[in-house]
Amino acid sequence: MLQTLLEPKMILTILLMGTIVYITYLTKKSSTASDYFVGGRSFGWFTNGSAIGGDYLSAATFLGIAGLTFQLGYDGAYYAFCFSIGLTLLAIFVAGPLRRFGAYTVADFLAYRFHSKRARLAAVAVVLAISGFYAAPQLLGAAQILSMFFGTTYEFGIIFTCTVMVFYVGIGGMKGTTINQALELWIRLGAFVLMAAAAVYGGLHYDRILAAINEFHGSIAGTAQFAKDGKDVAFDGASWTGTGHYFPTFWQTISMTIGLSLGTIGLPHILLRFYTNPSAKAARKSALMAIGIASVFFFFAVYLGAVGRAVFLSGSASPEVMKDLVAGGNNMVIPSTAQALGGEWLLGLVIAGAFAAIFSNLSGLFIASSGALAHDLYATFMRKNITERERVIAGKVAIVILAFLYGALGLMVKTASIGHLVALAFTVAASTFTPIFILGIWWRGMTEKGAIAGLVIGLAVSMFMIFCSSMLPAFLQFKVPGLITVPVGFLSVYIVSKLDRKVPADVNDFMRKVHSKESEAA
Repeated sequence: MLQTLLEPKMILTILLMGTIVYITYLTKKSSTASDYFVGGRSFGWFTNGSAIGGDYLSAATFLGIAGLTFQLGYDGAYYAFCFSIGLTLLAIFVAGPLRRFGAYTVADFLAYRFHSKRARLAAVAVVLAISGFYAAPQLLGAAQILSMFFGTTYEFGIIFTCTVMVFYVGIGGMKGTTINQALELWIRLGAFVLMAAAAVYGGLHYDRILAAINEFHGSIAGTAQFAKDGKDVAFDGASWTGTGHYFPTFWQTISMTIGLSLGTIGLPHILLRFYTNPSAKAARKSALMAIGIASVFFFFAVYLGAVGRAVFLSGSASPEVMKDLVAGGNNMVIPSTAQALGGEWLLGLVIAGAFAAIFSNLSGLFIASSGALAHDLYATFMRKNITERERVIAGKVAIVILAFLYGALGLMVKTASIGHLVALAFTVAASTFTPIFILGIWWRGMTEKGAIAGLVIGLAVSMFMIFCSSMLPAFLQFKVPGLITVPVGFLSVYIVSKLDRKVPADVNDFMRKVHSKESEAA
């Protein structure tokens, strides 16, 4: 028992947990709804930019992008390119106007834009759908790490992570969540920097890696004993370094580009973060900082995915690492590669970083979803005269409910790819909230019925194309169906608004508010 507790991965994970507990304890006082849901709008651009990065760079980035690059090569690295475009579009078109508008939740935007409870209700449903889609792969990553490196069962991993989230978000609210997310981001960045330094020090320069991978054709030594079929794993380097193997057609590639690039604008937990800035200027600077951080992260993720493939092909890693790379699949490439490069201490730091990524992203999703349940649903439709204290309590109860809901979803995706599941969540967001926020901020002609139609049709079409793709003809079966679902979302809003023509009478006042100069917004 004592020996287990003294292992680096255990020490660093316990240190991370202890820090989370300490920060959560220091920030536990949330007497108002503003404190609990938007941190009292008190966070400057550096803290909030770090927190946005922590929120955005989830397990999909820390584990998933490297894993997809390890598995697919160039096609996997393309995910990073698409993700990076999204934050730039968010900073240009949405961050400033959204902060000038000011609110507690994403649904508030629609409710106040159209003075509509129906629009708020539709937004709540979409927030829960996107957050659930996004939370499942985060829980999958946490459970797999606990299972592979701590020997627990997958089910225990789901329950443990959900329990941590109830404490983390339920006690700390947005204040504790923001500070924890900012800290956790730098833990992950430190882990990536140390891994990259260890790889370069070991002679794994990128050009040499690509050349070695491209030349490899055949079986990987030392893998037969861990493979299910008892044979060495085969690999073709030419397909890894080439394009068009996972996305075999031009339209498949374009479809993923649209879904992933526009998805960031519609992610509820990212949009919510801009409400926590004190001004629109701070919101834009936060977004720009997040872009810089994300760019560095994506660079390291792609490089380390290639390093993982080189380590695997060499067959020179320890049997333990080779077993993890065979049995763990692409989701566990970063921890396995860290162990091969730097031993137990680097593995420990990476595991702590992976938990930091998962907790950071999950906490954002829990905050966004609890706001939808407590603020948008309970306080608006069920108890209209609720006090500030009761609103905060409702938010904490919502966290417990969400832990059960998202935990169940986590149990359902045990064998899925983290990176690809997140890509599908981005597509749902791009097909629903992205049209609403782009057109709602920049087009006076959007109406209540147009907005609701966009949310409902965008959600229905994207869900159908993801879960029932086999019912469609071959040319409509996309791995990431953004090419169809995103235009459907935009066109639904536009066409129904044009037919409806019932634009709110105060639309010009709304436009002046969200597009006013900084001094006017103060």
